[in-house]
Amino acid sequence: MNEKSTERKARVERKTDVKNGINRMVFTVLVFVAEVVFIIMSFSSIGHFTTWLEEFMRIGALILVLAIYSQEKTSSMKTPWIILILLFPIVGVGLYLITGLNGRTWKMKIRYAEIEKKLLPHLKKGKAGTDTDEAFKRLKEWDDQLANVSSYLINKSGYPVYQNTDIEYYDDSTKALEAQKEALKQAKKFILMEYHAIEDKETWHEVQDILEERVKAGVEVRLFYDDMGSIWFITNDFIKRMQDIGMNCRVFNPLSPGLNMFLNNRDHRKITVIDGEIGFTGGYNLANEYFNVTHPYGQWKDTGVKITGEAVRSMTVTFLENWNAVKSGDTDDLKYDKYILDVDYKAKENCFVQPYADSPLDNEHVGEEVYISMVNKAVDYCWFISPYLIITDEMIHAMGLAAKRGVDVRIITPGIPDKSIVYQVTRSYYHTLTKNGVRIYEWKPGFCHCKMCVSDDIAATCGTINLDYRSLYHHFENGCLYMGCDAVKETKEDFERTFKECEDVTEFYTVGRGQFMRIGQLILRLFAPLM
Repeated sequence: MNEKSTERKARVERKTDVKNGINRMVFTVLVFVAEVVFIIMSFSSIGHFTTWLEEFMRIGALILVLAIYSQEKTSSMKTPWIILILLFPIVGVGLYLITGLNGRTWKMKIRYAEIEKKLLPHLKKGKAGTDTDEAFKRLKEWDDQLANVSSYLINKSGYPVYQNTDIEYYDDSTKALEAQKEALKQAKKFILMEYHAIEDKETWHEVQDILEERVKAGVEVRLFYDDMGSIWFITNDFIKRMQDIGMNCRVFNPLSPGLNMFLNNRDHRKITVIDGEIGFTGGYNLANEYFNVTHPYGQWKDTGVKITGEAVRSMTVTFLENWNAVKSGDTDDLKYDKYILDVDYKAKENCFVQPYADSPLDNEHVGEEVYISMVNKAVDYCWFISPYLIITDEMIHAMGLAAKRGVDVRIITPGIPDKSIVYQVTRSYYHTLTKNGVRIYEWKPGFCHCKMCVSDDIAATCGTINLDYRSLYHHFENGCLYMGCDAVKETKEDFERTFKECEDVTEFYTVGRGQFMRIGQLILRLFAPLM
């Protein structure tokens, strides 16, 4: 396809997006108006004329409710839709039709499935693929229960466990970024960067200067960011400026007017891959506030990990998945061997590292299942830290059951919120958890944005996956499970330091005034899965 044809196709796609978006917006307004008119008619003198229409809608709503109830989803996701449809049939049915049954999402599922068929087999090829089978056998010999968690990731997400890999933990995002910049300066072949948010200010400019220098040295640079995540941070000409520098730049799922279910599925991943041998991930985006250059919510706490060796192969595949699947009009990679490399690396530690990814376009909630598996297998302790706490009944039950059998289950949340409504919903979960023995801590210096779990001195996770519905069900996410290494010990030590900076609010939300949920919190919590 020549350049003019490509541009013509892109213009057509943009016009179609806008048209579809406007159509959805108009439809949404109409269903709200129709609901109001119907309610008014029901209480007016002509209310008897609406009786037949009301019965018709009741039957239709009941059929839809039964269909939703039969879906293979957690009850926490189904209940809000059922209540909304039964209370307000016109609005409920209308919103479900345009957000729950969106054709574009099905198209994206097909496209992602096609890309994964091409990419995932690369994880089982060559030297690295052979070693992953041996690594799993060694993990099973070392800890059978951890091997079960690893086996789940292998079977359901396609991402293997590796040895011949080292992992370094950073208890501060600034330390992680400095290490990342030093590694970027050494790039010789390619740099792959995927972030939810990029802010066109000081922090990014330091990274950009390094990338410009590497481009001039002949290194291929690919930059990928989420449109919604970056919308307040960059201008419309950002992508053009990056391309003028020589970077290959793409935007994930550009916003269009109206309601679009796929717009609810954002790219929340944070990945940097250098030459297929070094990878970085964690909670931080490339914006000033993540490194305490600015302080919108008090002190900011974020963490990250550096992965060196064979396990970086999985991070490369995760990047290439979104890069190639996000838009059919983009030019796909025809060969992946240039990026998915066999790395000859001798690890300093005999540890196990398993990077993984989670997608909202399948029925497998990998991030949630890993967290539940970690707490289910815990014997002594299992600690979590997350900026948000909006979880399913299944996770609440798993945490409570672990605490009842004597496991020290703790959760750290922020002391200063970035979103007041979400913070109210987060606190609404405290009593349910604390009455079952889970301890809740709020980090007083400010906003903790880390997403981590550590258990029994042997395993930990670090990545982008929050303890909320958006991360667990709606977003493209990534994480890393690491076992039997110094990084686990360092993660635990960071938790212990962080606990000292927290207020233990467990008792207040178990027997104090905090145990009573306000009406507003109750309503917000009920519809939290739809937020």
